Amino acid sequence: MQTRQIGVISDTHGLLRPQALAALEGSDLIIHAGDIGKPEILDELEKLAPVVAVRGNNDRAEWAAILPEKRLVTVGEVSLYLLHILPELDLNPVERGIKAVISGHSHKPAIFYKEGVLYLNPGSAGPRRFKLLVSVALLSITGHYLDPHLVELAV
Repeated sequence: MQTRQIGVISDTHGLLRPQALAALEGSDLIIHAGDIGKPEILDELEKLAPVVAVRGNNDRAEWAAILPEKRLVTVGEVSLYLLHILPELDLNPVERGIKAVISGHSHKPAIFYKEGVLYLNPGSAGPRRFKLLVSVALLSITGHYLDPHLVELAV
């Protein structure tokens, strides 16, 4: 069974650190969970792997208008639901057969399960906020099995 490596990044706010690029290298797909900051961020990530992104609450410029606020992505046998602000989750992932909900916004990295659904927030990879970690996440998908890991970036 094939394993797919998904790089997950959020809240770059216009800053794409070399450490983030290094951590995401080798990904089969990169997910950006919003607050991108400028379109060049997506262009740079696209050099590593195909990118799927959602618009964050700070992505208000004209270039961001084409990005959805929420989207469903299928990777192999698994459905992932992407949005920027977790409290704006507008569906029941269990009822929809969604295996993971990926969000950003809080700048606080988190991995937890609720009713068998993975909730993943990679934290912020952009400017440091308060004393929070600067991080991204890696999500390995094999069949229906999800294996998430946070990667703290040395900045």
